[in-house]
Amino acid sequence: MPLRLTTYYRGNEIPDLPGKNTFHSKELFLIYEATPGYSPVYIVATIDGKPVAKLLAGIRTNKSLFPPSIVRRCEIYGTGDYMDDAIDREAVFGEMLEHLTTEVLRVSFMIEFRNLDNALFGYKYFRENNYFPVNWLRVRNSLHSQKKVEERFSPSRLRQIKKGIQNGAKVEEAHSIEEIREFSRMLYKVYSSHIRKHFPNIEFFRHMEEKLIRSDQGKIFIVRYKEKIIGGSACIYSEDSAYLWFSGGMRKTYALQYPGILAVWMALKDAYERKFRHLEFMDVGLPFKKHGYRDFVLRFGGKQSSTRRWFRFRWNWLNNLLVKIYV
Repeated sequence: MPLRLTTYYRGNEIPDLPGKNTFHSKELFLIYEATPGYSPVYIVATIDGKPVAKLLAGIRTNKSLFPPSIVRRCEIYGTGDYMDDAIDREAVFGEMLEHLTTEVLRVSFMIEFRNLDNALFGYKYFRENNYFPVNWLRVRNSLHSQKKVEERFSPSRLRQIKKGIQNGAKVEEAHSIEEIREFSRMLYKVYSSHIRKHFPNIEFFRHMEEKLIRSDQGKIFIVRYKEKIIGGSACIYSEDSAYLWFSGGMRKTYALQYPGILAVWMALKDAYERKFRHLEFMDVGLPFKKHGYRDFVLRFGGKQSSTRRWFRFRWNWLNNLLVKIYV
């Protein structure tokens, strides 16, 4: 039977679908849909009426004051979710990729595939659709050994965790909407000082609580000091891995409490206790450029490895130029 692709732009039209990959779930689509600045696209592949694969893309709007600009870019985490082991996954991905590229480039300036589990997956089809690869780095902590996560930390990191707690900081899981709102406002201020880091509208975290946290597909951890939230982290869980998506702390104002460090420590500790195989830190930067966040997380005992991201620009002249440079 031929493969059929269906594209969804509204969450109320998406049927309930099987699958284990949170980054390509209906729940994450609904979070994007409810968050200002996002426009999700969902492609579902079926054979004889049976869903065999799905691909979720989040189109977000970037606004800049200096220089004044509005740019729409599309991000995809991984290469889709596949529910039938009998299919040729790469061939199905190729069909979805061609369809996605045609649909999304009408409204988006750039498409980016990131956080790939297998850097070689789909190479042929990316190139056929005129994408170009850029070498990237990933940092993951292995959690499946008998060692506790703290045994992999640097001695200075262990001292900082101990001092932070001794100096009055408390780390716990966020349970209420009020806590999540305070956490997101705090984190927005932290991220706003890093021009290159994207931070979603705070509604993203409120809907994350409704769609993912309640179904045990995500958690938000908060660091308190004298009843004030001074740090925190947001994790998403997909299959056998945890992903630290956002984290930070008011490290300048509350230096002695080490809020950013405690937020990452709790995310690792919880993922280990829940028996995930890995925790991956999202967006640790290019391999040929010094990256402060990457240096920060490596002191928690993780390993860095090479991967790639795939890009496609709407302007053919620009895309062709970059293809010549990177391919």
